[in-house]
Amino acid sequence: MESYTIGQAARLLGVSVDTARRWADADRFPTRREGTRRMVDGPDLAAFCVEAAQDGTEGEEAASTSVRNSFPGIVTGVLLGTVDAQVEIQAGPHRIVSLLTREAVEELGLEVGARATARVKSTSVFVDRG
Repeated sequence: MESYTIGQAARLLGVSVDTARRWADADRFPTRREGTRRMVDGPDLAAFCVEAAQDGTEGEEAASTSVRNSFPGIVTGVLLGTVDAQVEIQAGPHRIVSLLTREAVEELGLEVGARATARVKSTSVFVDRG
């Protein structure tokens, strides 16, 4: 079974090490000691990730969509072309770049600093370990 230090867990969760420590101290996920290091077992961290993602949507109106891969974040870049546009979103540790129509960008009011959610649906998903 794979285990993670608090620092590694923080990077995977997209939060600071201090936030991950506070969550562990509040028993939001279990940790154990290996010498001087606090460790989180992989299955416990995975369960917490799922719970945190579900908690993050409480109080929000659920979208009617078949897309299950949603990345809420903030717009960090917009390049407008004559017909098309490129929008960059930072969603936790993930940088997502989308190409869409200029009209869609204008209708959505996408600009640097705006909150946005990237929703990804794909027929091909590549997974790397490590």
